[in-house]
Amino acid sequence: MFALPELPYPKDALAPHVSARTLDVHYEKHHKGYLEKLEKLVRGKPEEKQTLEELIRSAHGPIFDDAAQVWNHNFLWRSMRPRGGGKPEGHVRGVLDDAFGSVDEFKRSFAEAANEHFGSGWVWLVKDARGRLGIHNTPNAENPLQGNNVPLLTLDVWEHAYYLDYQSERDRYVRGFLDHLLNWDCIAENLEAARVGTHRASSSVEEETR
Repeated sequence: MFALPELPYPKDALAPHVSARTLDVHYEKHHKGYLEKLEKLVRGKPEEKQTLEELIRSAHGPIFDDAAQVWNHNFLWRSMRPRGGGKPEGHVRGVLDDAFGSVDEFKRSFAEAANEHFGSGWVWLVKDARGRLGIHNTPNAENPLQGNNVPLLTLDVWEHAYYLDYQSERDRYVRGFLDHLLNWDCIAENLEAARVGTHRASSSVEEETR
């Protein structure tokens, strides 16, 4: 069965941009809830032996929804860090400059995609099969693995990710993420893993020995 990975920081570490209350509800209720529903759905079935990535690529309906949401949230926690944001240096800055013209233009494009996304979903920085970087929106539980893209960074734009702190002001939530929480190391690590062919974007997923 699957296990819920521990958060990589204390629940109050992202405040004031994401409050301890929001992180507690998001992690303990939503993330954990998806995991519990997935375990019930696959118990005693062949899907019980599959990884989250395999379920995302092959399952449909509720099994897909819950598996993808577990994976997406595992990835989300790594996309943020206390005292993040600002601008990256080195290789990450270079690839963003090449892809978007500048880091500021990447952040502008990412914010635009996040704020204009209709309804619930996710915004991703991805690397496609040709090695090109781009920003993708996915609805509901969908994610870039379905299109064989490499996820490098994500932001959750479901209302439960920000409503307690920002109400309907998604733009302030997005700005707080980009300016204060974005984990550039996450992008660097995923770029390097993709380069050497060892990418497993859900490396924070802990699965019990089957």
